[in-house]
Amino acid sequence: MSEDFNMSMRKFLKQVGVTSQQAIEEAMRNAGDTSGKNFEAKMVLTIDGIALEHVVTGKIEGA
Repeated sequence: MSEDFNMSMRKFLKQVGVTSQQAIEEAMRNAGDTSGKNFEAKMVLTIDGIALEHVVTGKIEGA
């Protein structure tokens, strides 16, 4: 893969990470008391134009 492709992909993934963390933090604040609770999380990545659907699942502990 080219250097331009790698830089573009890294920039996109950084944006996904930062904006996703911000969205999760805001949702947790708005949810009220989440202490001691675990939340199932799922992230789905798709790319138009190629057959890609990548799913990541996990747990997020309440604050």
